[in-house]
Amino acid sequence: MRVVLDTNILVSALIAPAGKPAAIYSAWVEAKFTLLTCAEQLDELLATLQKPRVAELVKPYEAGRLVNQIKKLAEDVSPLPPVNRSPDPTDDFLLALCEAGNADYLVTGDKSGLLVLNRHKTTRIVSPGDFAALVA
Repeated sequence: MRVVLDTNILVSALIAPAGKPAAIYSAWVEAKFTLLTCAEQLDELLATLQKPRVAELVKPYEAGRLVNQIKKLAEDVSPLPPVNRSPDPTDDFLLALCEAGNADYLVTGDKSGLLVLNRHKTTRIVSPGDFAALVA
């Protein structure tokens, strides 16, 4: 199973270790699915982890470990096709990543953005709760 995790899921996994995003992150580390990523997502992740509100909640070594694990274990997908479909244009790269990486699922907590799309081409867009039920 090939999966894209929205950056909000990755960050939430660090902030709330008992939540659904953390369970999904653990399932990935246990090789229950292939995580897809790209340079744009790593840039967004690094920027998000440096925001003061997030930095207060996430220890630097946890943030570094997450980024290093993604760089080492996730499948890096490039180039990305042009996509202009998300209600939030800053999320279009996630849809492009799904398309280029032949993702089965995009997992996001973005209720007013990506989740309303329901799917992008062959990729199902699901909530963390729905996806955790599949892999837990």
